[in-house]
Amino acid sequence: MSNYIVPAQTKMGHVHLKVSDLDKALEFYQGLLGFEIMQRYGDQAVFISAGGYHHHIGLNTWYSKGMPPAPRRAAGLFHTAILYPTRKDLAVILQRLIDAKYPLTGASDHGVSEAIYLDDPDGNGVELYWDKPQDQWPLDANGHLQMVTEPLDIPGLLGEITG
Repeated sequence: MSNYIVPAQTKMGHVHLKVSDLDKALEFYQGLLGFEIMQRYGDQAVFISAGGYHHHIGLNTWYSKGMPPAPRRAAGLFHTAILYPTRKDLAVILQRLIDAKYPLTGASDHGVSEAIYLDDPDGNGVELYWDKPQDQWPLDANGHLQMVTEPLDIPGLLGEITG
């Protein structure tokens, strides 16, 4: 193996999820989180996005229609992470989740970001987060990144909406 390093400009493109019920998945991703439908493939698949991109998330029932969620203790996707542009945007989606009484599975301050965790209707993990400015990221004495998992200041985050 060579010492190849992926180009710094490389970005993650999209995630494509197997779901058991396309309409139920759309209630979550479109109805609650606010993604827009870009293209629908009958009753089997849909591509959704933010801001008119061709798709950030693909949802399909090709192998999974009517099936139960994948076991939590099995190899597979841990979560899909959705990056919000500002702390206020994260606060707004958190308030939507609270208003909808949608269950959260966690909320953390990672030093580099603040994150809210939940599961979609098929048990797929979802992280909603925003990145702190890079000059605020925690570093050790040698300048190496030191991410943490600390409790999220939820009242402080929600204060972004009114403050």
